[in-house]
Amino acid sequence: MKLCIFSGTFNPIHRAHIKMAEYVLEHFGFDKIIFIPAYKPPHKDYAPEMCQHRYNMVKLAIKYNPHFEISDIEYKNEGKSYSYLTALELNKQYKIDGKINFIIGTDAFEKIESWYETDKFKKLVDFIVFVRENEEVNLTHLKEKGYNYKIAQMPFIDISSTELRNRISQGLSIKNLVSKEVEDYINKNGLYRNT
Repeated sequence: MKLCIFSGTFNPIHRAHIKMAEYVLEHFGFDKIIFIPAYKPPHKDYAPEMCQHRYNMVKLAIKYNPHFEISDIEYKNEGKSYSYLTALELNKQYKIDGKINFIIGTDAFEKIESWYETDKFKKLVDFIVFVRENEEVNLTHLKEKGYNYKIAQMPFIDISSTELRNRISQGLSIKNLVSKEVEDYINKNGLYRNT
């Protein structure tokens, strides 16, 4: 099985996340893309009460694509969500052709050397890097250090989870920025009203 993982806080998951996964599926020929909501993201603020909501929203957002799957691997662990440990575990769970691929944005990829067990992690995965529009990046120094990657040439979609949370807290619409199911879930549970 050719496997790609899409790990993130997904707070909330939005249409750009889904478009990225669809692009990777179409252009890189994977059998499955596994969305892995982080339980305790090591580099971000952590809101314990949002963990289950973030997981539920991802599940709703991906339910119509048979090639998308959600994993609670980082929820079961309940510790900090380290991608290296997740990749190790997935290698045990799935019969994987070659290496796992890992979707990542340039902002995170540029900091990859600071990640937990980065030297071991880079041997387990190949990276698919999404570059923001008009962003000048030079990643050759990472290639030289053994981080194997491909650049995803998808047109940039300017949506961020931060922007969505701000819009919701100001009472603005997020219609068409998230799926209908995610929008309904946010409204029903009164999420992000006081951020």
